[in-house]
Amino acid sequence: MLVPAAKWVATINEGGIANQFFMALMVTIPVLNFGMLLGWQSPMTPVLQDPNGPAPEPISDETLSWMAALTFLPPIFCGFHMGGMIDKWGRKAFTMLTSLFLTISWSIMLLTLRPWALIASRVVAGFACATCYVVTPLYLKEIASDKVRGALGSLFILAQNLGYLLIYLSGDLLPFAAVMWMCTAVPVLHLLAFLLMPETPVFLIKQGKLKEAREALAWLRNTTIDDKNLEEAIKELEREEEYTKSMKQANFKSLVQDKTRFKAFRIAVNVMLSQETCGYLVVLTYAGSIFEKASDSINLKLSPNKQTIVVGTLQLLGSIVASCIVEKTGRKWLLAVTSLVTGLSMLTLGGWFLVTGAGAWMPGWLPVLAMCTCIFADAAGYQPVPYVIMSELFSFQYRGVATSLIISGTALSDFAQTKAYDPLLKLLGIHWVFIIFSIICFLGTFYTIMWVPETKGRTVEEIYAILEGKKEIEDEEAGKEVSRL
Repeated sequence: MLVPAAKWVATINEGGIANQFFMALMVTIPVLNFGMLLGWQSPMTPVLQDPNGPAPEPISDETLSWMAALTFLPPIFCGFHMGGMIDKWGRKAFTMLTSLFLTISWSIMLLTLRPWALIASRVVAGFACATCYVVTPLYLKEIASDKVRGALGSLFILAQNLGYLLIYLSGDLLPFAAVMWMCTAVPVLHLLAFLLMPETPVFLIKQGKLKEAREALAWLRNTTIDDKNLEEAIKELEREEEYTKSMKQANFKSLVQDKTRFKAFRIAVNVMLSQETCGYLVVLTYAGSIFEKASDSINLKLSPNKQTIVVGTLQLLGSIVASCIVEKTGRKWLLAVTSLVTGLSMLTLGGWFLVTGAGAWMPGWLPVLAMCTCIFADAAGYQPVPYVIMSELFSFQYRGVATSLIISGTALSDFAQTKAYDPLLKLLGIHWVFIIFSIICFLGTFYTIMWVPETKGRTVEEIYAILEGKKEIEDEEAGKEVSRL
């Protein structure tokens, strides 16, 4: 027993994999807390609307609607500038700033639960959304070695889904005040602990801090600062920085002027918008009604909190699967398969609502199975993989600008969906809404197969060569790890 255990420890220590995963976990704690904040509204809505609850007055549905929507408003406007600021001030500073925004957001609700405070809290949380959705994928990309780059990148959505599940469980098991203090403690402790964490080597090189960059990279690779491979990696980073300095400053104009780079930008935009508009939010919203309808024919009686726990567990399991298999399957085909499965699940849900709405009978287990499959497949690939692809399609010079522009666009999509889906449901009916979402998923599958390149294990130069139709560039030495900037 001891020998296999020793081999396992040696494996995770080789190349600094354990250190990189530890660093990735530290980087994604603000995302976990943001997931807790997003999920908090679900188990706490009955508490907030209870006349005898902790709120000074019952919170109206309109206030709750604005709370959900306004979270995505700040990223629409400040997201455009976030990439440039992160490139200027660093990944570490903005990760800590995310925790500061989250601390302020939770603290407002600790002080008072009046409607204006709940809305103000969500606006502040929106700034945390703007920072973490831009800086976290960049941080994960720049601390990861090639063989775990996809796994670390997928931790972004895993952390968010773990946050959902934690708040669902704590909302069901703990008193309201205990939940609030727990949620506030997470970003406060992270803010203090992250002071000890290193900046990314890529950014340190950009700042001319060669000694700090060498030390940070040595720790991330679990090696000594005089290691030959480490020296080669540092030189590669320096060459990239010299090349960056020789070029014009990255902005939207320079992003679209280069034909290949603009093609990469369009691909990133399309896969992210496909992910955001696939109807996942509607499935989560209607999970309760699906469980309720199913209970008539399959004796499935679950309280609203238990239903959210089931949903949160499926999300987390899907995210764990994504982290485990993304390096084996590659990005392209994992995204294509999960978007196809999500589309088929959406189509099944739409068909079930259409048939039962017309008065015909269909088994109650079918929508539950379709919903669970949809949630699992979405978390296992359709949600995390686009973030991985987005971070791998651009060099350091353009990564911040491109990511901030894309996140602003997806935030606008989330805001519009949150406020518009209810009128849309009343106009078309839930069955047509699910069918439309299934078509979006199928279009996303087709687009992925036809135009999205496989980015696993490739440099930006190799990816762009594929986009230009050139033959794939082979590494000069088989098995040699190339710096992915």
